[in-house]
Amino acid sequence: MASTVLVVTALEDFTADRVIGALNDLELPVVRVDPADIGPDLTFEFHLGPDTPVWGGRLCTPSREVEVREVAAVYYRRPTPYTTRFELLPQQQRDFAIAEARHGLGGVLNGLRGVLYVNHPHAVARADFKPAQLQKFAELGLRIPPTLITNESEAAREFAADHRHVVYKTFRGLPRNEDGHTGAIWTQRVKPDAFDDTLAVTAHMFQAELPKSGDVRITMVGHRIFAQRITPPNGALDWRRGDWDELVHAPIAVPAVIEIALHEYLDSFGLVFGCFDFALTGDGGDPDDWWAIECNPNGQWGWLPDAADIAEAFADILSTEVRKETPGHGDARRP
Repeated sequence: MASTVLVVTALEDFTADRVIGALNDLELPVVRVDPADIGPDLTFEFHLGPDTPVWGGRLCTPSREVEVREVAAVYYRRPTPYTTRFELLPQQQRDFAIAEARHGLGGVLNGLRGVLYVNHPHAVARADFKPAQLQKFAELGLRIPPTLITNESEAAREFAADHRHVVYKTFRGLPRNEDGHTGAIWTQRVKPDAFDDTLAVTAHMFQAELPKSGDVRITMVGHRIFAQRITPPNGALDWRRGDWDELVHAPIAVPAVIEIALHEYLDSFGLVFGCFDFALTGDGGDPDDWWAIECNPNGQWGWLPDAADIAEAFADILSTEVRKETPGHGDARRP
C-alpha cells in the first residue's frame, strides 16, 4: 500500500526542508534522496518481469530505505546535476556515466506508476521556455508586454523605435564558471545605439518597458493561491537585484479572471505548482493592471512571508494519495 512521500532534491535545500517539516507534522513517511549521490551513499535494485509489470525494488540511502511501490507522491525539487557527481572523470567516461545514471536511475524514478508528481520533471522541462510561457499567457487572455526575440540588430532597432523604452531580459541564468559560481544578468534598459552585429551571436529577448507601480509573485500549489506584492526600497527595475531583506511585501488579492487563467496555465503544461511573476501598472484592482511576465515551474518561495502556509499546501497535496489509501489518515489535512 503506497504510503511514502519521496523528496528528490539536493542535501542543502531550505525550501524542501520546509515541505519535509510540514510532512513530518502530518506524521507521514518521508524519504529524501539526491540522485547525484549514486554510489555507496545511494544504492538501488529495481525489478521488472512478466509477473511484475510495474517496477519494484529498493532505493537506499545511509539513513533511509524505501520500496518504490510504496511511493505515493514525489516532490521533485532541485536535485544536484549528475555532472557534479562525475565531474572528475575523463570526458568520455563522464558523459557515459551521466547518461547511464539519468536513463537508468532517473528513468525509474521519473516513471513510477500511479504516483503524484509535484512537479514531474518532464512537465517542468516543457514549461521552462519563456517563449512558450508568454505565448500561453497571451492565448489565455492575459496581458503581456510587447516582446521581440531576435538576433538581428536592425529588427532590434526597429522594435526600440516603436516603443519609447525597451528592456533586455535573459532566457536563463548564467551557467557556472570555472570556479563553480553562478550568476545572473538582471533586467536592464537598453538603447538603440547599443545594437550592433554582435547580436547575431545568439538569441536576445527585448520587451517594451512597462510603467510599473509594483510587482507580484504568485505561488500556486494545486488549487491554492498565495500572492505577495513586492516593492523594492529604491524602485529598482528588477526587484531581484539588491538585498532581498529590504524588499517590502504585502498580500494582494488576485482578480478572479487572472486566477482562472493561471489554473488553466498549470493544467495546460501538466503542472501542479508554479511561481508566477506579474508587473502591476495600477493598484491591482483592475485585471488590466496585471501583466504576465513569466512562470517558474520549479520556483523559489521559501523566502516569502507566507512560506509556512505554502509549505503546508505542499504537504497537503503530497499527502493526498496517502490519505486515499492509508487507514487512519483521513484527518491528516490541516484545517
